[in-house]
Amino acid sequence: MTATILDGKALAGRIETELCGEAETFAGVFSRRPRLVVVLVGDMAASASYVKSKAAAAGRVGIDSEVVAMPATASTAELVALVQAIARNEHGPADGILVQLPLPSHVDTVAVLDAVPPDRDVDGFHPENAGLLSQGRPRFIPCTAAGVQRMLIDAAIPTAGKHVVIVGRSDIVGKPLALLLASRPPLGCPPDDTGGCDATVTICHSRSGDIGALTRQADIVVAAVGRPKLITAMMVKPGAAVIDVGINRVDGGLVGDVDYGPVSEVAGWISPVPGGVGPMTVAMLLANTLLAAELRLGKR
Repeated sequence: MTATILDGKALAGRIETELCGEAETFAGVFSRRPRLVVVLVGDMAASASYVKSKAAAAGRVGIDSEVVAMPATASTAELVALVQAIARNEHGPADGILVQLPLPSHVDTVAVLDAVPPDRDVDGFHPENAGLLSQGRPRFIPCTAAGVQRMLIDAAIPTAGKHVVIVGRSDIVGKPLALLLASRPPLGCPPDDTGGCDATVTICHSRSGDIGALTRQADIVVAAVGRPKLITAMMVKPGAAVIDVGINRVDGGLVGDVDYGPVSEVAGWISPVPGGVGPMTVAMLLANTLLAAELRLGKR
């Protein structure tokens, strides 16, 4: 068996095409383009690269973006004040506000993220948005979790009644993805159309013991812990879908949390690294930014 490749880059391209039309309509109604403001702290090469790719993608779909850089020595109070100033539009219109993570270790990350107004929290990290998601009425869904769900739906991978094992319990991926996949279908959805919903979800973490015993039972495995090649072929049920969220720099290259080559010979579907979940995360950020602009200005 050779797995079907889940091409996140191609899917993200199709989403960008859809967003172009929406952004053009927005600009025609409000005489300006949607706008995203990103806070970048320090000079980490990986963070700068991610921010650059987000800005480039925003430009492709007709969303303006600005990066506000702060030194790595910036304090929590300074960063909170900056986010509050951006929210007051002191750096121009800010439909979406994103604080690039990780922040330096001396910074209270929660305090900085909580300073982002929930109606402009396009990362979906604010407790208000997390609460709405937990109640099944999401506003902004964390971008990586939304991207994984969209990949499953696009590939017509069934989730209703299936067992999903998520390896990783972060607030950014593991927890919100579990809520998404276990949720009821949206109101008005046909009874037989439950893509991306109605799953039975297990979350694994560092205290779970024999993770392989759980993943071998799974119809869908999502690896999101940041440990290179953690998921091996022996840990995957034949024909299962394997979604690799991990991005790890090893020997100058990028590898995921899945041992891609051997696992691709066992799985039914697999997402690559790079070119899988990464582009989808950016696409969902753009979708959230456009939604934020529309909600704030009353279009949607």
